Amino acid sequence: MNKFYKYLFSITLIMGTMVSISSLSWLTAWMGLEMNLLSMMPLMKSFKNKYSSEATIKYFITQASASLVLLLSILIITNSWQSSMTQNHSIYLTEMALLLKMGAAPLHFWLPEVVSGLTWPMTMVTLTWQKIAPMILFSYLEPNINLLASVIITSSLVGGILGMNQLCLRKLLAFSSINHIAWMLSTIMFSKSIWLIYFLTYSFINYSLILTLNKNKILFMNQMTKLSPSNKTSKLIFILNFLSLGGLPPFIGFLPKWLTIHVMTQMNMFFTSTILIVSTLIALFMYLRTMFSSMTLSSEESTKLYASKFNNMMIFTSCSTILGLALLMSMPMM
Repeated sequence: MNKFYKYLFSITLIMGTMVSISSLSWLTAWMGLEMNLLSMMPLMKSFKNKYSSEATIKYFITQASASLVLLLSILIITNSWQSSMTQNHSIYLTEMALLLKMGAAPLHFWLPEVVSGLTWPMTMVTLTWQKIAPMILFSYLEPNINLLASVIITSSLVGGILGMNQLCLRKLLAFSSINHIAWMLSTIMFSKSIWLIYFLTYSFINYSLILTLNKNKILFMNQMTKLSPSNKTSKLIFILNFLSLGGLPPFIGFLPKWLTIHVMTQMNMFFTSTILIVSTLIALFMYLRTMFSSMTLSSEESTKLYASKFNNMMIFTSCSTILGLALLMSMPMM
């Protein structure tokens, strides 16, 4: 794609999200989501990736279906003659549409399939930026606590269990995203500031991992040999980033999980908190399996990472991710 159009669609992608989260009406929010969708599709298409067309079509069908349900629920909500029962049903429809857009379980079926056909940069955008608008719009609603708990529990277990047998690293990160969606939904309903900390931390860790995977052109587990055995520093930082993504203390990924558990126990959501902790242990298994693959497999044809601007940037972002907990520990509990 021409660089001009790439920048143009990137700007409209950001504008669509900004319009959605800053809108004063649901119709304007819907328009922002549609602007975001129409900008995302050209960016997903890549001539270097033969699977990108299929992923783009799947993404469009899923997001268009969610937008149709959302528009229907908005029309019902805005009518002044509906009964309270009809209004409750329309709110449920709105919640389901937003959950489908963000890829939360049990409406997660599209996310791993779409991500597996994308390039690493677009995988990063799909797993991070595209979650902002649906999550913030979801927080404007007042969901039933039982529905919210069910979605959180289902997303955490699905993300942890289904990610264990994945050989495709993009699918693995997709299921990891579903697991983290459960944690972010747990925080955004009670504390926007903690949700912001969680989202920024998760995005930063993902960026550090995807930066390494994209540079080494690693897509599957058996390609972990491309991580150069001669550059032990880069390999060690890559491994520690996976531990940080799993929320293992004392890495920075532990901080938002700790704050989330603190808030949820204050809200007496003890059972949901327990399930989240158990699902994190399950998710750590798939991260450890990936790390063991990078540590034990070796190849004479490994791609070497010589000293470069990229390598320095990767080490900087990774060290910030790994060691940032010491700085943030001084923050007061929210």
